[in-house]
Amino acid sequence: MRSNLEPIVTFCLLAAAIVAMVSTVDAVKLKEKFKWREVEYDWPSQEAKQEAMSSGKYVAANNLPLGLERWRDKLFITVPRWKSGVAASLTFVNISDGVSPLLHPYPSWEANQLPQSKDDGKNDGDSSKMLKDNGTIISTFRVRADECDRLWVMDTGLADILGDATSYATPSLAIFDLYTDKLIRRHYFPESLLKEDSFFANVIIDAERGDCDNAYAYVPDLGGYQVVVYSFKEDKSWRVKHNFFHFDPLSGDYNIGGVNFQWTDGVFGMAVGKRLRDGSRPVYFHAFSSTKEFMVSNRILQNETYSQSPESYYDYKLMGDRGPNSQSSAEFYDAETGIIFYTQVNKDGVGCWNTAKPLTPDTQGLVDSDSDALVFPNDLKVDTEGNLWVLSDRLPMFIFTSLDPAEYNYRILTGQISDIIKGTPCE
Repeated sequence: MRSNLEPIVTFCLLAAAIVAMVSTVDAVKLKEKFKWREVEYDWPSQEAKQEAMSSGKYVAANNLPLGLERWRDKLFITVPRWKSGVAASLTFVNISDGVSPLLHPYPSWEANQLPQSKDDGKNDGDSSKMLKDNGTIISTFRVRADECDRLWVMDTGLADILGDATSYATPSLAIFDLYTDKLIRRHYFPESLLKEDSFFANVIIDAERGDCDNAYAYVPDLGGYQVVVYSFKEDKSWRVKHNFFHFDPLSGDYNIGGVNFQWTDGVFGMAVGKRLRDGSRPVYFHAFSSTKEFMVSNRILQNETYSQSPESYYDYKLMGDRGPNSQSSAEFYDAETGIIFYTQVNKDGVGCWNTAKPLTPDTQGLVDSDSDALVFPNDLKVDTEGNLWVLSDRLPMFIFTSLDPAEYNYRILTGQISDIIKGTPCE
């Protein structure tokens, strides 16, 4: 005989299944906006593309997106010249584009063409190699649009980094007017600031609308364990050293996407916080191969003389430790919420920390994690509309093994901050 409870039990089981499905959907907070198996460019013509492929100037598999930045309807995407055959290192797509859009070189195709030879440069007073055309982009990892509608491009000057590495110019900052796409200025770092293992793959800007000339750039040197500070007003750069810029030898082991490797990258992620009552701003930072977060006042970094004195050592503060396997490539401070978002490369995810709370493993939130879509989240930014943008690119496989061109290897995901922090300690 059929029990009267059977329909009720069946209903409850069905309801539980629906709730579980909804919960699963809700757990995926970052939504895919763009994805590529291999990136393709908006070539001037089909003939130009064929010529580039025939000459080896374009090898599709060697073009890996790495950094991103949003300005108005543009989403800038960098493609470093890790290997030969990168068609353009600085590109953009439009926010309204389709799921796998073509990359448009910025500011032009011509600006992204490599010089004819590595000697196609000239020497300045301290023997730094400079480009004949200051608007040329050799290879950039990350860029930043500031409050004054300028795009700051950290150009390494290196091409075919993993192969026959070629230096076309010393590392430099190229600054563009985003309204006109014209170069405002290019600043080459003096050779005196460079170390044998120096590598500049990030740039953070400290600027405010209404005081655009008084802007500073902070450029972490992950291989030289130092930070280069650049004053826009003075058109001058200097380096700052500190023990906190070094990597943690206990945090150099990575297991990502089935690949195990070791890195010794030092200071890498940096973020400028909200202005305090005394007019200063905290600058948060961490080494890539580390799980600890530090902070120093921007006034320390901006004072060339004091920042290089022994007295400045104690102005740097340890904020805390994020916990095991929490190595991070990039971080970004959201002024509206006071939250720092950061990549979680060993966890295939994105983390968050509300800076109003002490930094401990318990105060860290995991905004999202996905063993497919978020394998090696490399860069992230918050736009002016309260959206978080994240780029993942499976970089370890690109470097140490290989990528499958039949799979989606590169993704850009996005989410509204008010939504993605729900249920986390950052809320």
